[in-house]
Amino acid sequence: MLERVDEGKSRPGGWLLVLCVLLLVWQPFSFALVASSLLGRIAARGTPFVLVLSARVVVVGVGIAAGLALLARRPGAVALAKLSLALTAALDVFVYLTSYFPTNLPPGDGGIYAAASVLYAAAWIIYLARSKRARAF
Repeated sequence: MLERVDEGKSRPGGWLLVLCVLLLVWQPFSFALVASSLLGRIAARGTPFVLVLSARVVVVGVGIAAGLALLARRPGAVALAKLSLALTAALDVFVYLTSYFPTNLPPGDGGIYAAASVLYAAAWIIYLARSKRARAF
């Protein structure tokens, strides 16, 4: 027998679903591409590189947890998603503005990428704060 899904408990849609896909697919995929190309540099880059790489693993894990929580409409999912976005932006700023983690950016462009990352995260956090779908959690 099929169980009817209550309208208030349906899966996220619209922009909230886009955020779930970004957290569950895009963020892990882009990290995997970067990490796989840099693993050979661990010996040369040393402990700071390994620490930043480990931090990125944790941040991606928080993003996956947030995406799964949003899809399952768990209590606290929106707060976890906001935390994930803030952690991602903070780590991106650190990566783009320091030399601990190598990037292929032209000199001087790190600030632009850091600002873009902060704006991206801020836009999603504002969306989560104002969205009727997100407030329904």
